[in-house]
Amino acid sequence: MNLKEWIKTAEHPEIIRSGRRTLSLEIRADGRLIVRAPYAASQTEIRRFVRNNHAWIIRKIDEIEKRMKQAEKAEPISAEECRELARQAVKELPPRLEAFAKVMGVSYGRVTIRNQKTRWGSCSVKGNLNFNCLLMLMPREIQDYVLVHELAHLREMNHSPRFWAIVEGVLPDYRERRKWLKQNGGVIMERMRNG
Repeated sequence: MNLKEWIKTAEHPEIIRSGRRTLSLEIRADGRLIVRAPYAASQTEIRRFVRNNHAWIIRKIDEIEKRMKQAEKAEPISAEECRELARQAVKELPPRLEAFAKVMGVSYGRVTIRNQKTRWGSCSVKGNLNFNCLLMLMPREIQDYVLVHELAHLREMNHSPRFWAIVEGVLPDYRERRKWLKQNGGVIMERMRNG
């Protein structure tokens, strides 16, 4: 979808209403525009909010297009490379996970390393943790962010302010790490999809 086509779709954003007090925008990796709005916000208010943030929207779409172009150029990961990354992850991630779990006062079940095409990590309701072997292609501080993120789900199975406070208690700079993952993770993930 080119920018002009996308701007036409932005006239009808997906709206998610909740008990929040303010309007906010989100642009998903697939280019969908999400408007988070209070229950009381009118369609007119929402349209005005989208129009007033037009420059921000264009900038974000431009960033997405650049990331997509980078992803298209990304070298695919072979099955052998994937197995090697998984071996490395099995060796390196569990000791660090255990150290963070002690700091956070949580315990977990089974730890599995996978070659997932859409997620960096996940936490089941039974407390089992899954991690993507592609984490091994990232800087250590980003790997740590994903480990702490999933461990925080053992206390809060959501992304509420309480959840982010838990993450921040361990990683005060988690916002920068999260931003890096959002900006660079797609290109790394695309290497798996291309493989």
